Amino acid sequence: MPFMFDGTYFLIIIGLVISLAAQAYVKSTFSKFSEVASRKGYTATQAAQYILDQSGIRDVSVERVRGDLTDHYDARNKVLRLSDSTANSTSVAAIGVAAHEVGHAIQDQVGYVPLRLRHSLVPVVNIGQGISMPMILIGLVLGQAGGLFIQMGIILFALTFVFQVVTLPVEFNASSRALHILGGGNILERDEVPQARKVLNAAALTYVAAAIMSFLQLLRLVLMFSGRRRD
Repeated sequence: MPFMFDGTYFLIIIGLVISLAAQAYVKSTFSKFSEVASRKGYTATQAAQYILDQSGIRDVSVERVRGDLTDHYDARNKVLRLSDSTANSTSVAAIGVAAHEVGHAIQDQVGYVPLRLRHSLVPVVNIGQGISMPMILIGLVLGQAGGLFIQMGIILFALTFVFQVVTLPVEFNASSRALHILGGGNILERDEVPQARKVLNAAALTYVAAAIMSFLQLLRLVLMFSGRRRD
């Protein structure tokens, strides 16, 4: 489709560069601190279970999931899943990641509003992602009569950007909770906490990059079709 390669395409290139740079940085940072064994010797799984217990969370289980940095908290099933590269590692990086995921479990327990909002947006965003571009294509096929379809497609696509923005405080707050817990000195020594902070800060950049990428994609659509209306 010709409209996919107009002059605004440089926005997508910028977004891709930012996203790739963020991913490369988090991988290199995780790799660096994966070589640093925590002196207390907890595995990430043990650390996660310890924090859950200390937080009074009894209904969340800890499981292992395949992959590299595929760690996540499943609020629906009350499961904290740690990846192959994290679960049995005693590194500062792995413990930092595990504590971050427990941070999400704590958010869930206390009813953290941005987390609830993000969960409520998931089905709407999934629908929006599925039909936004088809609606825009229908609008293009219809020509002048398709303006409403294009506008609706852009609005639906904008939901992805809203979701990414809502995700930011959720992720930063989870990291903040994790670092506060780790700062107590029961799992990591106090001088190891700054190293865990570097890992979590690097991971946070991937969410910032995703939000920027989503914004640039939305901006591109707005620029393309606002110019079309003027024509």
